[in-house]
Amino acid sequence: MAKPPSDAALIARYDGRVPRYTSYPTAPHFSAAIGADVYAQWLEAIPAGAAFSLYLHVPFCDRLCLYCGCNTAVVRGEAPKRAYAGHLLEEINMVADRLGRRARVTHVHWGGGTPTALPPDCLTGIMEHVRRRFDVVPDAEIAVELDPSRLDTPALEALARMGINRASLGVQDFDARVQQTIGREQSFAETADAARRLRQIGARSLNLDLIYGLPLQTEDSVAHTARLALRLGADRVSVFGYAHVPWMKKHQALIQDEMLPDAAARFAQTGIIRRILEEEGGYEPVGLDHFALPDDSMARAARTGGLHRGFQGYTTDAAPVLIGLGASAIGTLPQGYAQNESSAAAYNAAIARGRFAVSRGVALSDDDRVRRSVIESIMCGGNFVIPPELRQAASGLAQFAEDGLVLWDGESVTVTERGRLFVRNIAALFDAYLQHHTAAPRHATAM
Repeated sequence: MAKPPSDAALIARYDGRVPRYTSYPTAPHFSAAIGADVYAQWLEAIPAGAAFSLYLHVPFCDRLCLYCGCNTAVVRGEAPKRAYAGHLLEEINMVADRLGRRARVTHVHWGGGTPTALPPDCLTGIMEHVRRRFDVVPDAEIAVELDPSRLDTPALEALARMGINRASLGVQDFDARVQQTIGREQSFAETADAARRLRQIGARSLNLDLIYGLPLQTEDSVAHTARLALRLGADRVSVFGYAHVPWMKKHQALIQDEMLPDAAARFAQTGIIRRILEEEGGYEPVGLDHFALPDDSMARAARTGGLHRGFQGYTTDAAPVLIGLGASAIGTLPQGYAQNESSAAAYNAAIARGRFAVSRGVALSDDDRVRRSVIESIMCGGNFVIPPELRQAASGLAQFAEDGLVLWDGESVTVTERGRLFVRNIAALFDAYLQHHTAAPRHATAM
């Protein structure tokens, strides 16, 4: 039996630029062929009994973190925030009117940016309006992404009135030098206080976001951060690799390349964080970059084949329709993907004219649907059978099998535990769009 390749050999072989596969086809392949009129037709055609999820994007922050890859901007004045909130209300009306019914909603996710950058009464007003125009089920998951250092009492009171029951706290790193370098200073004490207060207002589940591969991070520093994170008792922990894409996010150019750890160091950092979460914290690995306590719904979904992957990462949300609301928000409909104008100004202008703000997207072909199913199965670490029409693409699995990253018998595939870190590379085998666009600087590195 051949000796398994070393970590260094795997890094050398697979550290290319590949998509994160939160969709397929991925966002770089969206086009202007899908616009407001097509989106309106898609909404009208959604079956009456379909369950919906809603994603509301707030593109504002009180500070700009240098590592950030989100669509957001620092906006100080209250007037533009209130104007944007008003346009969100109008977009909600437009969607509900086009559907012609109060569609059943099982999940509502507030993301950004920092949703609490909106005035508290805007947050509660929008959530109340969502409940008026949609049938939000009593046990719906109402989730929000938060900056712990920007969580004051008025914001907490607003979140309580909104019925928030799941919260995601951006931690990234607790090392002071790293925080200063990336413009994200936040103490462990204020993060712990935010977690405590969120539980008090009814957040039954907490998620923490950690990042490796940041400037000045070391194996010791990420280990320290991981152990501090354990003290917060989160139900889920996400561990993302920093995506350095200054050609897309100009502010990232302020992070000097020579300060960033190389691929081998990044691989070591994620390995250390994973070991601490699993061995010391008792978390179970979920897909590529999530961890959950054994009794959490995400861990159960991963064990039973109910895990899904979308624009917010891994989820237990099985609703077939995701409506994206706000600037840059992406919706997933049975017919395909639709994305709103990226800038708040362009989004506001479209909604003010009484038109949907969708500016790009993609209609799914039969081939897209088959490949999407396979790619999601790979990203979720499941066992699956390669469809006959993709057997030729699957021939590339031989190298992954030789490297011990998958078990493959020519038909069925199982991603191994070692292969979990390489699922993006495995998934890329089945990406027909990459075959025609081999140069992929728009994607982050795999490691």
